Amino acid sequence: MDLNTPADTPPDQLVAALVALLDIEQLDTDLYRGPRQPGGVGRVFGGQVIAQALQAAERSTDEPKTAHSLHAYFMRPGDEDHPIIYRVVRDFEGRSFATRRVVATQGGQPILSLTASLQVPEGGLHHQDAAPDVPGPDELRSERDLRLEMQADVPEKWRKHLLRPRPIEIRPVHARSWMHPEKRDPAQASWFRLAASIGDDPAMHRAIVTYASDMALLGTCTLPHGVNWMTHNLQTASLDHALWLHEPFRADEWLLYTTDSPWAGHARGFNRGRIFAQDGRLVASVAQEGLIRLRE
Repeated sequence: MDLNTPADTPPDQLVAALVALLDIEQLDTDLYRGPRQPGGVGRVFGGQVIAQALQAAERSTDEPKTAHSLHAYFMRPGDEDHPIIYRVVRDFEGRSFATRRVVATQGGQPILSLTASLQVPEGGLHHQDAAPDVPGPDELRSERDLRLEMQADVPEKWRKHLLRPRPIEIRPVHARSWMHPEKRDPAQASWFRLAASIGDDPAMHRAIVTYASDMALLGTCTLPHGVNWMTHNLQTASLDHALWLHEPFRADEWLLYTTDSPWAGHARGFNRGRIFAQDGRLVASVAQEGLIRLRE
């Protein structure tokens, strides 16, 4: 959100701003515009571009087809000073499935390419991994409260970014030490949900979880090395992002995001994620490779 957002901004206003950010505008057939982040400065958050591109793919397809997977590649950083244009190519339209390609551009330059597959919902064989046994959200403290406790130790240049109010509440199972990172296993888990309720549009709930799936993911591969972007000269950026949407969910109800990183090397780190509903259903899976370049 805007770094200048007042700390006492009501949660419903924060959430309304996020919904507005992901609610793209249709300019022409298969041509859409995603709004800029009001007051935003610097590089566009990758989750915003993926979520807006998914919205464009879904809006080019008639119901009842809905997205079940997406694969995206980041090419250039987006600029928060400008909106983003999304052009959709209808590669395939079948009775059960449809495939869409979306290219996001700014200033005539592509910044992201995304392919999405959509399906008419149907029944079938079913199995899933069990949800991990972790404390529930009511037993944990929010990431914001944990950050406020350490604000005196945060350098001034990072303070606004780290402490700004956010529309998505996060409650980590194992809190990270932002100022004094220690080496630990490359795995983490957090509960998250919107800070206020929204309507029943399932496409918007999918867009918000797509947005949130880019949070707390790339940092997983830095955990065994005891580094982060605040305390080391670490250059990070998402390179690609894949998301599979398995089951219906609501983004304004608690979801558990577990991540792990089986490999890092050559200035890249690979991360995997699973998102569970509070009733134990596996609702989404995530994979991402990112740049983790430690500069001397």
